[in-house]
Amino acid sequence: MNTLRLNAGLSAAVIVLLALSLLVGPARFGPLDSLRALIAGGDEATIIIMREIRLPRALLGVLIGFSLGASGAVLQGFLRNPLAEPGIIGVSATASLGAVIVFYSGMAGASILALPAGALAGALVAVLILMAIAARHGSTLTLILSGVALSSLAGALTSLALNLSPNPFASYEIIFWLLGSLKDRSMVHVWIALPLMLAGWAMLFASARALDALTLGEESASSLGIGMGRTRLMVVGGVALCVGAATAVAGAIGFVGLVVPHLVRPLTDRMPGSLILPAGLGGAALLLAADVACRVAIPARELNVGVLTALIGAPFFLWLVARARREAF
Repeated sequence: MNTLRLNAGLSAAVIVLLALSLLVGPARFGPLDSLRALIAGGDEATIIIMREIRLPRALLGVLIGFSLGASGAVLQGFLRNPLAEPGIIGVSATASLGAVIVFYSGMAGASILALPAGALAGALVAVLILMAIAARHGSTLTLILSGVALSSLAGALTSLALNLSPNPFASYEIIFWLLGSLKDRSMVHVWIALPLMLAGWAMLFASARALDALTLGEESASSLGIGMGRTRLMVVGGVALCVGAATAVAGAIGFVGLVVPHLVRPLTDRMPGSLILPAGLGGAALLLAADVACRVAIPARELNVGVLTALIGAPFFLWLVARARREAF
């Protein structure tokens, strides 16, 4: 499929799903009333629901979905591994740990900024460690192993916090946040995530040429003038900014970065650089669709979007593993 047509089609899908996300909810408003509340004004209750509840949620769905989809495409191209996904470098786990520490210490109720700040601090620790490793070592295997180690350590410390929590309500809040959700977010969360994600997107797109060259192998890419050290820093930094910001405002939302690149890759020329934008748009569409489904699947109780993406992604991951094993023999 022509890349321009693919991106146009995915953009149209994102716009439609964004509109649907604004219209779906317990409070039922007509399309005209909703649009009027967003743009011109109207009934005070409608304005509050549309501008302060649904709009931030829909915007975060686009931003986080794009970030996770694009990050997954870049990591799969950089590591040349179809099973790679954003959580592999450990940033989401350390960001979650930072938020858990905020919950555990009781600071979460002090300010709306406390929880995202804690998550970003955790992500920053992972970024500094990974940047140091990426700058000093040339092996992508070392980078993967470091990410796995960070994820394991962060997971263990998160479990320890849950185990030692003296307050059962704090434990419940921690578990609920770790499931990943877009509800109860405000424009403050959008403004926290947006600049970090924009910087991350710029780094990911700047690595596109290097990713295409890496399909020939690291030695061939180096002979074409690609600096592997710089490429590693761009990839690690871009993914860390995107995933860290996403986790800071929405908790852990997995498998979007794994599933989406595989869905859109057959529609492209299969070059990693040309996959970044379609994967980002596909990630935004998938997360918006999943968030809408969470609101209507069980009317009595809304699902967390992280649960639904895991239900979709885990079987897909097993299928990828089985297919890779069949192709190896």
